[in-house]
Amino acid sequence: MLQGERKVGLDAVGIEGAAAVHWNLSVAALYEEAVRRREGVISADGPLVCSTGQHTGRSPNDRFLVREASSEAHVAWGKVNRAIEPAAFDGILSRMQAYLRGKELFVQDCWAGADPSYRLPVRVVTERAWHSLFARHLFIHEADAAAQLTHQPEFTVIDVPSFTATAATDHTHSETFILVNFARRLVLIGGTNYAGEMKKSIFSVMNYLLPLRDVM
Repeated sequence: MLQGERKVGLDAVGIEGAAAVHWNLSVAALYEEAVRRREGVISADGPLVCSTGQHTGRSPNDRFLVREASSEAHVAWGKVNRAIEPAAFDGILSRMQAYLRGKELFVQDCWAGADPSYRLPVRVVTERAWHSLFARHLFIHEADAAAQLTHQPEFTVIDVPSFTATAATDHTHSETFILVNFARRLVLIGGTNYAGEMKKSIFSVMNYLLPLRDVM
C-alpha cells in the first residue's frame, strides 16, 4: 500500500525498491497488521503482547555515536558515548539499504517534544508493525493528513531487528547495533527486537540538540 506523494520520501535516506510502504497507519490498523503478521498475540483482555527476544531492555554496550566534525567537540566520549567511525556507519547503512529492497515497511511521521519552538520532526521506519505502533504511542503523532504529506524529518530512525552486524568487520560490539549519526541525521538500529531503543535514541538526540540551544 503506497500512500500519497511526500515532499521527503524514503529515497532521502537511500531506501528504494520496498515491496510496500505503509505510511502513518492508525493504531487499529497497526494492531491488526501485527496480529496478521504473527508479531504478537492478543491477551485475554485485548492488549497486544509481543516478545522482544534475547534483548528484554536496552543494550547500552551496542550503542555508538559517529565521530564526525560537526558533533565531535560537543560529545563527552567514553564508556557511555562510544565512538564509531563514519566509514563503519556508511558500510552498515549501505548493506541495510540493500537488505530493505523488496521488504514491507511501516513509517510514522511524528514529533519529539510538545513545545512548537523546540520539538523535533522525526520519521520512524520499521520492518515490524508493532514497532510502528510503539513509535506512534511514544512520540507525538502528526494527526493532520495534509501536514503528514509535507512532513520534513530532521532525524530519521531506521529500525530493522532482522538485520545484524558482523562485529569483527563492522567495528560494533556484537551483531546488535544502535548507531547515531548527527551529521547524517540518522539512527540505525539492528539485531534487537526491543522497541525501546527507538525512543531512547531520539531522547539522546534531544539531550544533545537542546543544550546547544541553551535548553535543559
